[in-house]
Amino acid sequence: MKTVQLTKHKDGKWEYLTDNIQLIKPLVLVLGNRFLLENSSVYKQILEVFPDGHIIFGSTSGNITSNSVDDDTLTITAIEFEKSTFLIKTSNVLNSSLNSFKTGQDLVKQFPEEGLKYIFVLSEGSFINGSELTQGMNAATKNNILITGGLCGDAARFDKTLAGYNENPKQGEIIAVAFYGETLEVSFSIYGGWTPFGPERVVTKSKANVLYELDNKPALDLYKKYLGEKSSELPAAALLYPLNVKTAQEKQSFVRTILNINDSDNTMILAGDIPENSKVQLMMTNIDSIANASEMAAKQALKLRVNKPQLALLVSCIGRKLVLDQRVEEEIEEVEAVVGKYATLCGFYSYGEIAPFNGDKNCQLHNQTMTITLISE
Repeated sequence: MKTVQLTKHKDGKWEYLTDNIQLIKPLVLVLGNRFLLENSSVYKQILEVFPDGHIIFGSTSGNITSNSVDDDTLTITAIEFEKSTFLIKTSNVLNSSLNSFKTGQDLVKQFPEEGLKYIFVLSEGSFINGSELTQGMNAATKNNILITGGLCGDAARFDKTLAGYNENPKQGEIIAVAFYGETLEVSFSIYGGWTPFGPERVVTKSKANVLYELDNKPALDLYKKYLGEKSSELPAAALLYPLNVKTAQEKQSFVRTILNINDSDNTMILAGDIPENSKVQLMMTNIDSIANASEMAAKQALKLRVNKPQLALLVSCIGRKLVLDQRVEEEIEEVEAVVGKYATLCGFYSYGEIAPFNGDKNCQLHNQTMTITLISE
């Protein structure tokens, strides 16, 4: 595996973070600022640097390298696989009447099953129901193929997200990359570092990712009560106080970020489904807990491997970034200290992370986690 990594600044300047070596038909991940991706010539610009590249775009809430976390740039990571092969398919949720389950299922069904080792997914993050997307992908693979990735971001604006493959990025797009190869080794891990607090409430009314009632009372009223003075900062403040969700169907609890609120009907719109009769608690964290969780994720993903990793794909949540604030690079430094001496780091801050629970195979939508996927061939 060979990699080249560079940054394109908003002033148009290119900066190489690694040696500029020649790559053959590389997979090129272009991650970063949504406004820069809206430039009508962005695909042409990247194509001039990697004329035979398979170029994937995704808007983020911050793009990650071992050097820094950037909000106002594009980070380009080009990877030449020397022993493995990959196949890329796309879909657009806007073309399927917003049926996220069907979109995920149909997308993954396009891949030949023989020799399939791993799928990386980069999905739009504005319209998609991430829970249904992952359920559809699991159905297509019979819960038997590792799938990781994340939902694109748009800083903390939540205006729109963009993604694309070999064309200018656009809304609604979902890209899946399937990897094949006898020697390909992929490991992953996911940790949060958030702690539940306060009383446990029962979801008495919900529909998909809209939460109406907790304990037969308007959910938003209860949420505002617990936030106190911070409720005036909603919906942004909700990113700092997600919900821990326990269901009868899942062995492990999962975290749901509140993306928006609707004052007119006292509801909360979450990043993924929240089933009725599930139990929820508020969660909180601090900088040390987040950094420690990222270190644990890196160590666990490394521990599960036979060979040293060559590429580390990091997907962390916008909520973690808001908590870390000016110390955001600390969680990346923890990962870099564990795997950086072996692997090229690339990734982004997302509106949702896609990965199985640790020890499982079927992928889930997570919020407020650090997901690390380590790859070698």
